[in-house]
Amino acid sequence: MTRKPKTNLRALLPAPLRRLAKRVLLGSTSYCAHIFFRMLINKTQNFGHVKWLGHPIWQNILDLWVIQETIAELKPQLLIECGTNRGGSALFYAHLFDLLGHGRVITIDIERMHNLVHPRITFLIGSSVDPHVVKAVGASVGQCSGPIMVVLDSDHSAPHVLLEMQLYSPFVTLGSFLLVQDGVIDTFAAFRAWRPGPLHAIRVFLASHPEFTVDGERSTRFVITHHPDGWLRRVRLAAASQSLPAATWQGAHTLEHGS
Repeated sequence: MTRKPKTNLRALLPAPLRRLAKRVLLGSTSYCAHIFFRMLINKTQNFGHVKWLGHPIWQNILDLWVIQETIAELKPQLLIECGTNRGGSALFYAHLFDLLGHGRVITIDIERMHNLVHPRITFLIGSSVDPHVVKAVGASVGQCSGPIMVVLDSDHSAPHVLLEMQLYSPFVTLGSFLLVQDGVIDTFAAFRAWRPGPLHAIRVFLASHPEFTVDGERSTRFVITHHPDGWLRRVRLAAASQSLPAATWQGAHTLEHGS
């Protein structure tokens, strides 16, 4: 009895599917995560319609959960946010502080895009790198005796992020965090038009700031993240000789407190 020749099923597949099958069979977690992440970004329009209690927040919900865990662990006395946008994230932080019975928020943006009011939130209107704004934030920092955390989520261009890091990192207390958001711009092809972005700034900053280190566990907590290498923990005080650059960007400096 003549045997039928074996059919090479793999050869029947188009080359792209063969490569995909190979990667899946080899257990390429990172590749599968990338595919899922791309689908998630497309489906949610980059989380553009995510809301917190009805207020637009525009955040990856997995990253928000890591922020919640960190706030609960750290219990900051003050959280400084650069990039208010429509206010949902500042409100999210304030509500967490309500539950903890402790903490307040200073959030900064060049314009007001919301009508939110919360007793724990101070809204500052102006560029985050305007000397007047930085001075106002510094005055509030000077009144704190507990942990201070900083979240950078405004202009994501590398030069701006780097300047923000230089200006706001001194406010971060020992053991606390400087969270630089949206480094995904530098790793995800769909966002290449906005490069170089935050991840580039992070690498430049870390090269001259050994007092900060990347908390890899927080950055990869749920495998996918908008903030690769974005969780920077202060592990030591800065050298006394380390000085801040002059903030040369000028902007409006009308301040709105508690409204």
